[in-house]
Amino acid sequence: MSDNSENLLIIFVKNLIPGAVKTRLAKDIGIDGALDVYKYLVEHTFEVTQDLDCAKAVFYSEYVEIEDTWDTEKYKLFVQKGPDLGDRMMNAFKHGFDKKFKKVVIIGSDCFELKGTHIEEAFDQLDKNDIVIGPATDGGYYLIGMNKLYPQLFHDKKYSHDKVMMDVLTEIGEMNASFHLLPELNDIDTFQDLKDSDIEFEFVDPDDADL
Repeated sequence: MSDNSENLLIIFVKNLIPGAVKTRLAKDIGIDGALDVYKYLVEHTFEVTQDLDCAKAVFYSEYVEIEDTWDTEKYKLFVQKGPDLGDRMMNAFKHGFDKKFKKVVIIGSDCFELKGTHIEEAFDQLDKNDIVIGPATDGGYYLIGMNKLYPQLFHDKKYSHDKVMMDVLTEIGEMNASFHLLPELNDIDTFQDLKDSDIEFEFVDPDDADL
């Protein structure tokens, strides 16, 4: 992977507030169950990213958590800024480029299939592409990275629907920007996503698996 001083990995996380995380999943497994799944995914994201050779920052949804998963010697901690997800991602990218990083990648904390090699590939591909995207099976994306700010990718965009990825690719085409697609992975947002994942039996009673 390229020189770590050039690369910034930003991790978007939600504060661990019961009822505020994995709300679609909570409809099937309850608020406490959904919170447990999200805690598990956050811990997985930490394990995957902690030894990567890049600068790392965690952006919380509401406020900086004190003494949680993230090692402050490895991760800088911030709060997301903006009225919606698009603005929050755009502002996080702007933060990275204002700090003179040459390549910035944002991931969420919902993807158990994510590996460090996916993130390394993203940074490597930004040497020869303007944008890199990790498509999710639900039509969204689990990773987006760029080597300069493209604010039009985030303005007036709707999220949590199955055409998010297609909307971004259409925008990239209109900009004539180059891009690279990573492997498609499963974000865990719904009960079906959980059943389709490798962590199903950590959280789903076998008697409920066929629901």
